[in-house]
This record gives sequence, structure tokens and C-alpha cells, in this order.
Amino acid sequence: MTTYLLAGGGTAGHVNPLLAVADRIRDTEPDATVLVLGTAEGLEARLVPLRGYELLTVPRLPFPRSPSRAALRFPSALRGAVAGVRELLDRHDVDVVVGFGGYASAPAYVAAWRSHVPLVVHEANAKPGIANVLGSWFTRHVGVVHRSTRLRHGRQVGMPLRREIEQLDRRDSRQEAVAEFGLDPRKPTLLVTGGSSGARRLNETIARSATSVLGAGWQILHVTGQKSDLRSTDLADHHLLPYCDRMDLALSAADLVVSRAGSATVSELTALGLPSVLVPYPVGNGEQVHNATDVVAAGGAVLVADADFTPDWVRSTLVRLLQDRAGIADMAVRAGTVGVLDGTDRTVELVHEALRAGPARGAAHVRTRTADPAHHTETTSTERTSTEQS
Repeated sequence: MTTYLLAGGGTAGHVNPLLAVADRIRDTEPDATVLVLGTAEGLEARLVPLRGYELLTVPRLPFPRSPSRAALRFPSALRGAVAGVRELLDRHDVDVVVGFGGYASAPAYVAAWRSHVPLVVHEANAKPGIANVLGSWFTRHVGVVHRSTRLRHGRQVGMPLRREIEQLDRRDSRQEAVAEFGLDPRKPTLLVTGGSSGARRLNETIARSATSVLGAGWQILHVTGQKSDLRSTDLADHHLLPYCDRMDLALSAADLVVSRAGSATVSELTALGLPSVLVPYPVGNGEQVHNATDVVAAGGAVLVADADFTPDWVRSTLVRLLQDRAGIADMAVRAGTVGVLDGTDRTVELVHEALRAGPARGAAHVRTRTADPAHHTETTSTERTSTEQS
């Protein structure tokens, strides 16, 4: 029986792929034990127990980005966190650690390396986070979502997707989607979404230019987000939803999507072959611009800076695109060449590969087990590994 420790959290971008991999392991290996390492403050503190997994916690430990008292305290805090994770690895007899980035991952990576436990790193964003850059030095089993990601030992495995997206047949579910949202089956649909919280720029721009979109013969399915003040419209073909709990059907209804460029969003759109207009969130370290790089280069999406996504841009550029149905169909084909639909299975296979290979180089002691049905024993042996190519 294998014991997996999946580390990561803080945001949905870390938690959702972690849970997708956890669910696939549970489905395919019912005798396995799946544990999750996170923080008590992150999104994982709520979502992981709800999904039925045991959550082990470590202190939230942000990397210092400038000289400060916190930076001086960081090394000792990291050592303490690593020691705590090593104790967890030993107590739960963990066979492999799989990290998805976030605060919990850095101590997990160091602990796995020091305890000689096989390690896998999964990076969702095109621009790697600090924790995963660190982790990539401790293992050659590094999976990335985007082809353009520059990360040591990285290979493209894709995004572990939600099951309802992974198994979605947009053509078969189109009729159900039209009925679910009260759409006109004769008109193409522009899906606008800024995520569950919404995106103010997208909401304001589309609200002020909706008549131009409708005048081009399209209808709008607009997920405004729960925090948006946009709640009503007098336009019959502008359908507003503060929240959508059937995004699979929304994507089935869509012919073109306007959205932010989060890695999960871009991964879902490309996996389904959906053309898009991507408006990266302007705050942060610019990762959303990088997430859009591959699909834009392939011709499957149009990239628009947040400041440029205005009603004038919609009237002058988006409407022209909406009127080019052949061009949109070509974008759909090009988006599909970038997408990966089986990212969950590819990531799980990378984990199994790490298990077969054993600990990373530099491990002086490797745990080996006897397959005795009566009892479990563990011995220690010395192993010299070959030199690793950078």
C-alpha cells in the first residue's frame, strides 16, 4: 500500500490540481493513503476536509522578498518547518511527496530531499513560483502545464482538470446548456467570466458595450461574480449570472470566451478547444500574461491588456472578430493544439515514475521494504546514484 503526501495550497490555483490528482489516486488505487499538507489559513483548510482527505498543517511561511526582520527570521523558521515535515513523513511512512507550490510546498520539498523520499513538483503557472523553483533542484520529476515554462527538469504534463471538464463533450451537452441558461439556440454565444469573484474591468466594459455585441448577432452569457454590483440589464440577450455552478455547461454553450488568464482557465479553454479573448489580471508578478503566451502564439486567443479592454476596443476590435465566424472557427482549432485534456493522468504517471526511480541523487540512505503480508519491515541500504544532467 502506497502513502502519498500532496503538498500545496493557499489559492485555488494550487488546491484544485492537487485535489484532482488526489481524487484520481483514490479512484485508481483504493488501498492507497492520500494525505494533504497545507496551512490552516489557506483555501485547503476548507476544501481538503470537504473532499474527504486528512489535512496536515505547517505554519504559513512566505518567502521574504526584501531585507527585513522577517527575512532574518526566515532561515530558522524554515528549518523548524522542515523538521516538522520530516517528522510527519516518518510518522505516516510516506512513500512519495508531490508538491503543487504555495506556502506548504517549500518545507515539504526540503524535507523530502533530506529524508530521501521520492519527490515530484508540479508547476501550474507559466512563470514558476519561488517554492517550485527551489523544489526543481531536488528532483528530476518536474511537471509543467505550459510548454513555454522554464523550470529545471520540467516536462509538459498539463493541468490536472476537474472531472466535469475532463469528461465534457461540448457538442453533446450544447442543447442542455442552452436550456439551462435560457439562451437562443439560433445565436452564437459570447461567454464572459472573471471567475467566482468577478472582474471589474470585464464587467464594466461588457455592460457598457453590450449593445454592440448583440448588434453583431451574438448573445452574451455573463458570469459577473458574487462581488459584482452588476445585477440586472434591460437587454434580452444579455444573460447575467452572479455565480455559475455549472461552468461545464457554460463552456458548452460558448463559441468565444472573454476571461482573465489564470492558468486553470487557460488550461480548460485550450483543452476544450475554445477560442478566447484573454485579459490578464494586471496585479501580481505578471504570471497571467505568461500563461497566455502559448495559446496566443498558436493563434487560439487574442491578448488584450487590462487598460486597453475598453468599450471602444470592443466596438472597434471585438465586434470585428465576432463577425468573422470562419476566423473564430480557425482559432478554435489552434487553441486545441495547445491544450492537454489528460493532465491528471499524466501527472499521476509522473508520480508513479518517481516512485519507481526512488529518491533523488545525493540520497545516502534509501528505505526499502519487504512485501511480507504478515508484517511491514523497513531496512536501510546505501545507494550511489548516477550523475544528473542539468
